[in-house]
Amino acid sequence: MPGWNEILNEINLCDHKHPFDTVRQKYLKKLSEKTGRNVIAYYSGWLQNPEYSETSINDADKNALMATIHGLDRKKGLDIILHTPGGQTAAAESIVDYLHTMFNNDIRAIVPQLAMSAGTMIACATKEIIMGKHSSLGPIDPQFGGIPATGVIEEFENAVKAIKTDPASTPLWQAIIGKYHPTFLGECEKAIAWSKDIVKDWLLKCMFDRDVTKVEQIDRIVEFLADHSEMKTHSRHISLEQCKEVGLKIIDLESDQDLQDIVLSIHHSFIHSLSSSPGIMKIVENQNDMRVVERKA
Repeated sequence: MPGWNEILNEINLCDHKHPFDTVRQKYLKKLSEKTGRNVIAYYSGWLQNPEYSETSINDADKNALMATIHGLDRKKGLDIILHTPGGQTAAAESIVDYLHTMFNNDIRAIVPQLAMSAGTMIACATKEIIMGKHSSLGPIDPQFGGIPATGVIEEFENAVKAIKTDPASTPLWQAIIGKYHPTFLGECEKAIAWSKDIVKDWLLKCMFDRDVTKVEQIDRIVEFLADHSEMKTHSRHISLEQCKEVGLKIIDLESDQDLQDIVLSIHHSFIHSLSSSPGIMKIVENQNDMRVVERKA
């Protein structure tokens, strides 16, 4: 199996003008040939550039997806490879609606390493998720500038309980909750409901193929992914086994050695590409040598 160093050696020995592009294309084509499906890799450089918001999912990503979908035989469906920290819920919703329309819901997600937050939401909008033992999804609880919406509500609820129990603590709690705008609590509640509702809808539409007998299972999945009190932190990594246990349709990457080799070769080639140029924010690329590279402004 080509590993991290083997892929780097292959890039270094490549005599093409653009060795990183050439090696990525080699393995994207191999994956498409193996599955008979279209492949689009969506790779964020957030691990290399953690300080830049441009690495997160945003509305500009739809332009990159439109460019890479153009010319594909959409009847073949889509395998989308996700490597992302997440981002805007509105952008994720718009992207999913577009992908569903383009591929008639025939979409699979492949997560070689991490698809967090809104990336997890997009993965839940597919028929099945291919993950390895090294792969992780993340919680879907909404954040406001890094502040968990659920945490804000919990803080307000704790304040109400504490003041009822000990009215003398009122000035202390006023100082704590006074940092929030008066309408902020309502916005948090709406954001949480929105996140849950769209993921429930996507799971029912795709992964569970409109099987209304699975509504309770879907509710259990969503509550698990959105439970901030259980997850403790928005950066919590949810393993393949945890995803299976809660009821998501997960395919083990290790169950097909050839598939595993190709997917990890793709992953290594993209990470090497991102690491080679710190100015790259994202690469979105299909198996037909069409790519959109977003660079630091």
